[in-house]
Amino acid sequence: MQGMAFINKVVVPAVGGLIGIAVMIAFDRMSGVPLMMVPFATSIVLVMATPLSLFARPRNIVGGHLLSAVAGFAILWSFGSNPWLAAPAVGLAIALMQMTNTLHPPAGINPFIIVPMAPGWEFFFIPVAAGAVLLVALAWLYHKITQPGVYPIRQRKSE
Repeated sequence: MQGMAFINKVVVPAVGGLIGIAVMIAFDRMSGVPLMMVPFATSIVLVMATPLSLFARPRNIVGGHLLSAVAGFAILWSFGSNPWLAAPAVGLAIALMQMTNTLHPPAGINPFIIVPMAPGWEFFFIPVAAGAVLLVALAWLYHKITQPGVYPIRQRKSE
């Protein structure tokens, strides 16, 4: 790999990941919002390294994180906090994401965190919803600056 190909394939995603994680840590530290409790690091890697992936679409990132959190809370509130209940919660999250065409693999860990941890309902809004929206905004801005027109990928009409 040489020149611009190296920069576009290696440097741009690496710097984007660095910036994304730094923003997440800074927001976490300044606000006290536990963004590091949600799998945004893997979402950042996905959206920075593979912005053309269907899994990196804004609807997948936001929808995937929100639906996975809903699955986690549905199991938690229905059956209680037991680490074994994280398994059906993750299964439910996958089903919800598949049914709504919002599959975002990193979001699948949300119920795995929510069920055993048993946070309050506000965890859905902060950090999950706020973090997902912040991540999409950061990815959009970063890709607009570094590779205009690359992100976000448009949804296919058949989806």
